Amino acid sequence: MKRRELLLNAAGLGTAAAVGDLGFLQTLRPVRANEVRVRPEHVQFRPEIEPLVRLLETTPRAELLEKVAARIHGGTSYQEVLGALLLAGVRNVKPQPVGFKFHTVLVVHSAHQASMASPDSDRWLPIFWALDYFKSSQAQDVSEGDWTLPAVKEALLPAPTQARARFVAAMERWDEPGADLAVAQLARTAGASEIFELFWRYGARDFRDIGHKAIYVANAWRTLQVIGWQHAEPVLRSLTLALLQRGSVNPAEADEPADRPWRGNLERVKKVQPDWIAGKTDSTATSDLLAAVRAGSPDAVCAEVTALLNRGVAARSLWDGVFTGAGELLMRRPGILGIHCVTSANALRYAAETSGNTETRLLLLLQAAAFMAMFRESMNLKGDGGPRVDRLEPAELKTSGPEALEAIFAEISGSRQEATRKTLAYLQQGGSPEALLTAARRLIFLKGTNSHDYKFSSALLEDFQHVSPEWRNQFLAAGMYNLRGSRERDNPLVQRTRAALSA
Repeated sequence: MKRRELLLNAAGLGTAAAVGDLGFLQTLRPVRANEVRVRPEHVQFRPEIEPLVRLLETTPRAELLEKVAARIHGGTSYQEVLGALLLAGVRNVKPQPVGFKFHTVLVVHSAHQASMASPDSDRWLPIFWALDYFKSSQAQDVSEGDWTLPAVKEALLPAPTQARARFVAAMERWDEPGADLAVAQLARTAGASEIFELFWRYGARDFRDIGHKAIYVANAWRTLQVIGWQHAEPVLRSLTLALLQRGSVNPAEADEPADRPWRGNLERVKKVQPDWIAGKTDSTATSDLLAAVRAGSPDAVCAEVTALLNRGVAARSLWDGVFTGAGELLMRRPGILGIHCVTSANALRYAAETSGNTETRLLLLLQAAAFMAMFRESMNLKGDGGPRVDRLEPAELKTSGPEALEAIFAEISGSRQEATRKTLAYLQQGGSPEALLTAARRLIFLKGTNSHDYKFSSALLEDFQHVSPEWRNQFLAAGMYNLRGSRERDNPLVQRTRAALSA
């Protein structure tokens, strides 16, 4: 598809993109029932989803998309495919470390977000990409030892009345077997919100795996809301193992840098005035926190958050500082760490909005600010050298509408700095942010090649709506440092999909 046609479609001014046409579903052969049985020592899922999960597990990568498409043609729903995709990853890919091949699980909800925000013509593309990605992660796991989530040791389960206390005690000791048994019982006997009030906190308590723990907590909750709580037990067991990922030293018996902000913030929340949640928005306070993120230690940044809250500043203004700080760190050091500044901020913000516990919400804000300082330290960045999000200057943009979008996304493939400035100009001149977001998503479908394309774009495009209007344009413009450009090649999966469409 030509770039001009792509951007016209994205702006809602053209016909539906042919790449999303799923007419080939009508021509695919039906799939026979999968007869491969799960070994008894491995966890088995509910009868209604197990056959579809096994289809994903046992079908060769080169055949999977066509077989899933045939199932869809036969009546399998989007919800069932999404559920099987998550559960196949949970059963087949070890959640330690929380990253690398485990992105096949972490990316499921991001693919769903992209799907739901897309026109009907594109809706299946992110899910088909994630199905293919699962097969590559599964193969990598096999090559690294072929880990599989084991069955629960039923005879050792704690009593339902003891499960919560046993879970908390095991998590505090970083005790994997104890926490696994306790969370299995919790999944069977406790309510969803009750359980996740614990997970919101444990997902944010340490900086190991550069924010992936918080990301997994948020995405697990969000995906379970789509596929149904009946699938929660294996997901929660996998999630628990992920949150207990550590090095050779037991954090319960040590004082490691990854754990210090949390321990400090547990004490710091006691010093925040009780009515902090009723503060008033203050853009100057956002700038103050942004300055602290540029140069301060994690402890100093959290102290700044505390002082601003006690001065009556609204939490929203401080979240603005977290988001703009994440965008600026991305501009200063594009790459894996910069990407996860944005995705971890997204996860922590979502957790804070979802939690029903006031102290937890405050802790998540403090941890988000601390994470930004820890990312900056990990990047070896000092002071405020390099591009600054609050000093972005718009570039000259000679066109408007779809032509302006074409210029922006073509520029990404050349100069991301210039694309950032053109994006700022487009937004300041009244360009449609919705058209820009749609174009960005469409290019992820066509050009994206890895899980971070989906994770990052979903986080950025969602949080654009949560940043205050006076900072929103700068935040979205900074995201151009990691979006896809229109001059990049289509990824091989799109080419394969096009071949299927023309068959």
